[in-house]
Amino acid sequence: MRNKTIDTRQGHWILAKMGKKVLRPGGKKLTLKLIDTLTINSSDNIVEFAPGLGFTASIALKNNPKTYTGIELNEEATSILRKSINGVGRKIIVGNASDSTLANESSDKVYGEAMLTMQSDHRKSEIIREAYRILKKGGLYGIHELGLSPDSIKEETKSQIQKELAKVIKVNARPLTAKEWSTLLEKEGFAIKSVETNAMHLLEPKRIIDDEGFFRTLKIIFNILTNSSARKRIVAMRKVFKKNERYLNAIIIVAIKK
Repeated sequence: MRNKTIDTRQGHWILAKMGKKVLRPGGKKLTLKLIDTLTINSSDNIVEFAPGLGFTASIALKNNPKTYTGIELNEEATSILRKSINGVGRKIIVGNASDSTLANESSDKVYGEAMLTMQSDHRKSEIIREAYRILKKGGLYGIHELGLSPDSIKEETKSQIQKELAKVIKVNARPLTAKEWSTLLEKEGFAIKSVETNAMHLLEPKRIIDDEGFFRTLKIIFNILTNSSARKRIVAMRKVFKKNERYLNAIIIVAIKK
């Protein structure tokens, strides 16, 4: 990769290029918990917002849902997804999660990970509203996002963290507290079913090994060590995460359409 490209690309893209597959803030553990809480089964029509490279899709599809639809804005990711997610009842749509083009009340379960955080508050609400629109009554919506703690965090602290994250990962990241995430969902008509958090240790060695396995971790480390520009970016990201670790966490929420 050219240095200029690395300097301007989003943090998750760089990590993916280094070989990291699990790019969710709460790691594989929270992703598995999210899918388990959604209780996906063979009668479900499920939708995933922003499936990325398909890590969570591969987990959800093990439950053999009736249909799976991924809504992915990135065309490069879409071409990769279509190689592994195909066949009867499986499709990827190139588009925005706020305008899925799916029919009203056509889905039983909808979920998305690490994508609402990257949106402004009004865009968050638009995406949540779209999930509500396409869900059947009683359907479940699950999110896995970057969170802030405690609920009483000062606004100036929150603002500073957002600025530091945006600078280092090249995305306008706007994490929220558990109360704020829940309120956004409730404002669009959802009732909160469950909330769970864990540490935001995306770039901590133990989490990487837990998520990727020992040998893949070695490969990732080798790739980072042999790419000075990527290493510089990743080290900078880790420093910001460590600096703010008392406030940052990962959160999953599953809500039900009333």
